[in-house]
Amino acid sequence: MHAINYEVPKTVAEAVKLLAAHGEKARPLVGGTDLIIQLRAGVRRPEYVIDVKNIADMRRISFDLQHGLRLGAAVPCIEIYENSDMRKYYPGLTEAAHLIGSLQIQSRASVGGNLCNGSPAADTTPALIALEAKGRVVGPKGERMVPVEDFCTSPGRTVLKPDELLVDLHIPSPARHSSDAYLRFIPRNEMDIAVVGVGASLTLDDDQCTEARIALGAVGPTPIFAKEASQALAGKKFDDAAVERAAQLAVAASSPIDDMRGTAEYRRHMVAVLTRRVLARAAERARTSQSR
Repeated sequence: MHAINYEVPKTVAEAVKLLAAHGEKARPLVGGTDLIIQLRAGVRRPEYVIDVKNIADMRRISFDLQHGLRLGAAVPCIEIYENSDMRKYYPGLTEAAHLIGSLQIQSRASVGGNLCNGSPAADTTPALIALEAKGRVVGPKGERMVPVEDFCTSPGRTVLKPDELLVDLHIPSPARHSSDAYLRFIPRNEMDIAVVGVGASLTLDDDQCTEARIALGAVGPTPIFAKEASQALAGKKFDDAAVERAAQLAVAASSPIDDMRGTAEYRRHMVAVLTRRVLARAAERARTSQSR
């Protein structure tokens, strides 16, 4: 590793000021589970590392039924898993966070960091897209809200400018009889990168689906919001035929490649399989969820 300058701002304003001062020469650090590996490999060579993991505004989880969820970008995944509101109201996102590496990694890694790394195979990004999450990005010119489906622009790249920081994620409160789910396929039982990941959220009214969102991971250059697959369910009777149509439209939305972890053909097959399963799990949760 090359020599770096290490800065520890105490506020978002201080962090943004440092990022603005150093531009492309600086990188924010939250848990470091991606950045430190990239530094060791020489993939990234910043002159300044801005440690933002202890900024209070970025370490909060707040939820109420009126305003929904505000999830700080630096909240470790283990704190998400241990939070009762997260498990009750956002089980899909919670299980996605609990799939990131080992327990030791989860005590450092964050959902915000996972998103900002820009990996097409990130576990939590499809779960966020399914929940219609938006990221609050702060820079020297103010702040903006970015839908998570628009956040990643290519492998390893995002909409963030060098002087901007993702501070938190905002997710609407779940409607009555709605829930979410996330599933992935990996070659091993744990601690591997997803070959395919699928997240979904559903709102049901008896046997009708009133709202749906489906998102895909590891089957394109960025995580994918499967818009047509989602629209195929909304306003329709939720039955096997509707689920199958959504699964096939999800396959059509994917653009996988062949690599050492799986062929494009196999990935397309798994998109359909996981879409069926994740919709079934989200529907079961929506039917049994308490009235909100």
